Amino acid sequence: MLLKPIFLTLFSLWILGGKAQIPTDTLRINLDSAEHLFVSGNFSLLAQKYNIQAQQALEIQARLYPNPNLAASYSLYNAHSKTFFPVGSGVDGGELSAQLSQLIYLAGQRNKQVKIAQANTQLASYQFFDLIRTLKYTLRTDFFNIYYLLQSSGVYAEEIKSLQEVVAAFNEQEGKGYIAEKEVVRVKAQLYTLLSEYNDLQNQINDLQSDLRLILQVKNTFISPVVDTEAIKSFDPAAYTLNTLLDSAYKNRTDLLIARTYVDVSKLNYNYQKALAVPNLTLSLAYDQQGSYVNNLSSLGAAIDLPFFNRNKGNILSAKLTTDASTAVQQSTEASVQETVFRALQKAFSNDKMVKNIDPAFLSDFDRLLHEVLINYQKRNITLLDFLDFYDSYKQNILASNNIRFNRISAFEDINFYTGTEFFHP
Repeated sequence: MLLKPIFLTLFSLWILGGKAQIPTDTLRINLDSAEHLFVSGNFSLLAQKYNIQAQQALEIQARLYPNPNLAASYSLYNAHSKTFFPVGSGVDGGELSAQLSQLIYLAGQRNKQVKIAQANTQLASYQFFDLIRTLKYTLRTDFFNIYYLLQSSGVYAEEIKSLQEVVAAFNEQEGKGYIAEKEVVRVKAQLYTLLSEYNDLQNQINDLQSDLRLILQVKNTFISPVVDTEAIKSFDPAAYTLNTLLDSAYKNRTDLLIARTYVDVSKLNYNYQKALAVPNLTLSLAYDQQGSYVNNLSSLGAAIDLPFFNRNKGNILSAKLTTDASTAVQQSTEASVQETVFRALQKAFSNDKMVKNIDPAFLSDFDRLLHEVLINYQKRNITLLDFLDFYDSYKQNILASNNIRFNRISAFEDINFYTGTEFFHP
């Protein structure tokens, strides 16, 4: 009959979904080890470290003074004596002149450049720690999500196995008239639905696995999270007051520190652009062998641009507007701190209450009854409808339970992320 090849095809897909086609190793790892692996081997962090070093090199460059300038000239040809590079003095001799000049920054331009370079180094450092904060949040969220999805995956595997036993028994009885065909079709339809849902769940897990492998920089590895569930149960959203969490956020949120530093850099650049409106001074020492009113003339000179046409107005205005924009971004970031922290704490209380309302005995009763229901159905002590209804209820309850538990730990991770402080760590 047509159902057999369909079943074999879907069963093959389930097998392929459960066992990777590409050979992989399994890495059982706890959260601390995963974070250590992340910090020591992530390429994004390495790139950001190089960026900090590049900014530090610009600090060194900003401290350097401009090089002095030496200019010298000598006669190429004397038309009177008709000789190249004439030697001597008088009308038949040559003319030697030289000048040594030094540019002097005025209005504190050099010091302002150094301060901008130092602020940019600080900005790169904050960006590095913000990258750690963001990637660590992704790592921890994916880590716990994979753990609870794997628990749900086990439920599907168990139910699929049970239904396969039923289908196998039906196939043995096929054609003998003991089992109604509509009952066979109904059980197989339920099995195909579970296989499809299981495949979707496996794809979700594999997507998270891919993200986690990129963060940890491991290849061809299936990551199996090891979670201390007892430590997670001890998390209490009332352990810290809202004011404590907010104070930590204002002090430690790296995105807020970045916004403040952008304002500082903008202000420093504004002051620097105003300083550039002041012309720089060039001092010089000169020697002229016989081209001036006396021979062997030594002179001291000074040069400065006259700021008649260019007083750097455009750059000054641009720097001022950039400062205003950076200030607005800082104020927006600060305004979001209180709301994000409050919402994360609110979610933690709500999800913690949900988990505490789950009766452990209720789930354990489901686990105990699962096998008994299968046996009773095989013995025809219960109807097909009761059998499938119990299996569906069992699946939905376990999935909901795992989802609630993940939402709870996710809410605590949100608190850690939005406060910039690891208040909760299993």
